[in-house]
Amino acid sequence: MRILFADSLPEEFVDQLRSRGDECEVRGDLTADDLPGAIGGVDVLVVRSTVVTADTIAGSDRLGLIVRSGAGTNTIDCKAAADAGIYVCNVPGTNSLAVAELTMGLLLAIDRHIADATADLRNGIWDKQAYSRSDGIFGRTLGVIGVGAIGMAVAERARSFGLTVIAERKPDRTPETEARIRAAGVKLIDGLDRLLRESDIVSIHVPGDTSTAGLVDSDFLDRMKPGAILLNTSRGEMVDEAALIAAMDAKGIRAGLDVYCNEPGSDTAEFTSALAQHPNVVGTHHIGASTQQAQDATASGSIDVIEAYRAGDLMNCVNVSPTRIGTATITIRHFDRVGVLASALEVLRAAAINVQTMENRVFQGSNSAIGIIDVSGKVTEELVRKLAGIEHVIQVQASERDA
Repeated sequence: MRILFADSLPEEFVDQLRSRGDECEVRGDLTADDLPGAIGGVDVLVVRSTVVTADTIAGSDRLGLIVRSGAGTNTIDCKAAADAGIYVCNVPGTNSLAVAELTMGLLLAIDRHIADATADLRNGIWDKQAYSRSDGIFGRTLGVIGVGAIGMAVAERARSFGLTVIAERKPDRTPETEARIRAAGVKLIDGLDRLLRESDIVSIHVPGDTSTAGLVDSDFLDRMKPGAILLNTSRGEMVDEAALIAAMDAKGIRAGLDVYCNEPGSDTAEFTSALAQHPNVVGTHHIGASTQQAQDATASGSIDVIEAYRAGDLMNCVNVSPTRIGTATITIRHFDRVGVLASALEVLRAAAINVQTMENRVFQGSNSAIGIIDVSGKVTEELVRKLAGIEHVIQVQASERDA
């Protein structure tokens, strides 16, 4: 396969693919505007932060897989990829510990004034009296919004610091998930309003999409305690920056931020941000996942996704239906002979029945098999009889299902 890396990965991981005979091109300099002209002849595209637009999808002629070497896929036009029959897969969870470590680092830096104290020391200023004023975090309450892999990792580390950790109870969680959250020592409470009013610290760990854009608005901030701490290591677009600046000025909210709206698109650039420059902010440069441990784990996970694709499997695919779909399921027990399912598909085609999903499993001994076909269309008794009449078919069953 020809694999294009539009962002740099450690060479030892790329060399694993080269050793399997893949043609690998590493182009960390490519931008979103450059990609459409570079995608021709590429089977697999691997990106980290580089934006993959509909123009890139349209410019591809062989592309079958886009790998987001990380968790968030908001920089990829997944709809355009789905329309073109191109898989989009990610590598979730590999950077959870790195982001959690940074989150705790921002919290401690805010409470102990580490950034300002360091700046003064470098400027030859000694001010023990000013930097001795710290609240301490033991016994405080941390509200975690989003208890996925990163949120749970933050909760575990916060508990070791003696923080009480709370999270919002969600009705769509499975009992098993709720039990796992409680087993980690997280107290589940009803409603975001209660979480915000009880928390001394609020940490955001939800995916960045249209449902979470502007999550931290003036109403959200009004419900936080005066002098409370907001931590955001997820996406800058979740925060209404003007509202946060107003809350910092009016009620002493403090913030630890790794992400911002309108971040530069390159690693080094001029960046003017009223929020980042506010004295109540301790900030970093969108580096939450940027530890060597996380980078290696993510690169290794990206290779696993590519190898699964090579073998005809999918890992962490985000743009295929997560459940079986269709109006009916046809089950065909048959002898394991060449052409049985091909003949069945011809019968379905003639009846204008569209196949949605299909699986064929061979019984031990390889003499017989069972094909399970989810279809859209009216499955009549006549159609079932035609399928049952195919040579080497043992039995056919059809059942309606929810579309």
